[in-house]
Amino acid sequence: MDRAERSEIKIEELFGDLDDSLAATDPDFFEIQKRFIFGDVAYQGDLSDKMRELITLAVLTTSQTLDPLTIHVRAALKIGVSAIEIKEAVYQCIPYIGFPKTAKSLEQINNVFEEQGVQLPVQSQKRVTEETRFAKGLHVQKSIFGDIIDQMHQHAPASLKHIQNDLSAFCFGDIYTRGGLDLRTREILTLCVLITLGGCENQVKAHINGNLSVGNSKDTLINVISQCVPYIGFPRTLNALTCLNEICPD
Repeated sequence: MDRAERSEIKIEELFGDLDDSLAATDPDFFEIQKRFIFGDVAYQGDLSDKMRELITLAVLTTSQTLDPLTIHVRAALKIGVSAIEIKEAVYQCIPYIGFPKTAKSLEQINNVFEEQGVQLPVQSQKRVTEETRFAKGLHVQKSIFGDIIDQMHQHAPASLKHIQNDLSAFCFGDIYTRGGLDLRTREILTLCVLITLGGCENQVKAHINGNLSVGNSKDTLINVISQCVPYIGFPRTLNALTCLNEICPD
C-alpha cells in the first residue's frame, strides 16, 4: 500500500471526507499536506488514533489554529474520543498558554459539540476543593518529579514563594488532579504544549523526566514528538528531540 492509499484510508476513518478549499486553489499544497499528515505521520509508531487526536487538539489549542481544531474535534468524536476527554485535553493547556487562549479554543469546541448534539456542560471532572487543592497538587507534583519539589518550595526566595505555591495548587491541584485523563496522558499533552510553544527547553527537559517517571518510554516520546511535526514544523521538533536525547542518550 502506497502513501496515497494509506492517507485515503486514514482520512476516511477520521473524517469521512476532508473538504478543503485549498484542494481547488492549491492542489499541490493540499496533496503534500494530506499525504504527509495522513500517509506518513499517522502511521509512525504505535500511538492509538485516540492519542494522536488528543495530541493534535492540545497542539492546535496551543498554537491557536482554531479552524483545524474544529475539524479535529469532529474527528475525535467520530473515532470514539469522549467529550470529557476532549475537554480535558484542552483544560490541560491552561497553565501553559493562559486562560484567554484556552477559552477561545473551548468556544470552538462547544460550537462543534452543539452541532453534534453533545449536551453541555459535560460532567465536571473537578477533584479538589479550596481546602485540598494545594496538598493534593503537591502530592501529584512530587509523584512526578520527586523530592526536588520540596527543595524548590524550601529554597524559593520570599518574593517568589507564591509562584511555587501557585504551581502546586493551580497547575497540579486544579488541573492534574482532574478526572477524564490519566496521569500518563496528561504528561504527554503537557510535553506537546511546551514543544509547540518553543523556547521552553528547560521545561521540556523537566517534563521529559516527568513522562519517564510516570511510565512513558523514550520510544513513546519519539512517537509523540513525531505526531507534532505537521503542526509545529521541524525546528521545534528537532529541538525537542535534542532535549530527549540529552535526557535519554542512546
